[in-house]
Amino acid sequence: MIQSNYKNRFTFDDIKSDTGLKVALEKGAQAVISEITDSKLRGCGGAGFSTGMKLKFTAEAFGNPKYVVCNADEGEPGTFKDRELFTNYADFVLAGMTIAGTAINAAEGILYLRGEYEYLVEHLEKVLETRRKNNLLGKDIMGRKGVGFEIKIRLGAGAYVCGEETALLESLEGYRGEPRNRPPFPVTAGYSGKPTCLSNVETFARIAAIMAKGAAWFKAVGTEKSAGYKLFSISGDCEKPGVYELPMGTTIAAMLKVVGAKNTQAVQCGGASGRCLHKNEFNRKIAFEDAPPGGAIIVFGEDRDMLEVAENFLEFFVEESCGQCTPCREGNVKLLAGIKLLRNKKCSPAYLEELVALCETMKIASKCGLGQASPNAFLDIIKNFSSEIFMGSN
Repeated sequence: MIQSNYKNRFTFDDIKSDTGLKVALEKGAQAVISEITDSKLRGCGGAGFSTGMKLKFTAEAFGNPKYVVCNADEGEPGTFKDRELFTNYADFVLAGMTIAGTAINAAEGILYLRGEYEYLVEHLEKVLETRRKNNLLGKDIMGRKGVGFEIKIRLGAGAYVCGEETALLESLEGYRGEPRNRPPFPVTAGYSGKPTCLSNVETFARIAAIMAKGAAWFKAVGTEKSAGYKLFSISGDCEKPGVYELPMGTTIAAMLKVVGAKNTQAVQCGGASGRCLHKNEFNRKIAFEDAPPGGAIIVFGEDRDMLEVAENFLEFFVEESCGQCTPCREGNVKLLAGIKLLRNKKCSPAYLEELVALCETMKIASKCGLGQASPNAFLDIIKNFSSEIFMGSN
């Protein structure tokens, strides 16, 4: 597991964790949804769907009971920001889940925790119990009669695919973690077939912070399409790896300066399934409209073999594919074999063209985000480092 050794100051440090919950209860459900929508908060797990719209759709969906589910299956290679949130800011996450519950009229929340984070369960259970004792969880929250919300923890079993929201729901229901066909979407038919607001750990923490300080505070930084702050797990060839909070729209070059990266040839934005950016692209901004703002950023110095990097990523995807759909199950195996041929200088230009075409097929035909995004690193590395890759004449 990647360990961080540096943490900058977060905006959470300037907010009391349950101020947002108090404000939310005072304003009511509709005001909460309006405030989060106005803030332009988007899901912090990578997909970037409007959080306010997700709350609205779940609140308006037909069917009861309704649920809040926190996706804490932090399995993307290179990401460890959720671990930081749970260790030092768990109250913000749990308060955000409670706020979401009051907004959609749900009485129960489920925290789906990555199996490798089992060591955090004792800590989180203590935080939950303290919240119950302080009347911040359970019945009549903060003395408001009839306002109740409870949270329970469920552990995953180490499957990367369960980071995909519908595979996570399958796992919660006791089935094999495989993505569902969509529609229907979780907001109308989620956990146990009921309307479910399912969001990332950081997203719930941001909900609590926004309700405490207001939508205007959050959207005062960032870009027009990517408002506010974002946590990033930054690792690799840099002097100060760790969890950083940066304004959306920060350039790759500025980020590299902050973490003390020198002689960098490439940056992987968004984890293994994100995009591999060449040094000529370091003027790009980390935002939904530009470089992927997922939680993991991996820095590669000039001495790194980028084909070895691609091989490492593809070995991971071959291992973690759920095997449900052919493009992902078979395609990643073919791409991995192709990388091995390239590393051994036995891949012809014609066969490389076939592999690139396979990547495009996988992006279109795979059932979920794993198969759709797994070819990204292969394509980017082939494109950006083609002059450094010897292709045999076979």
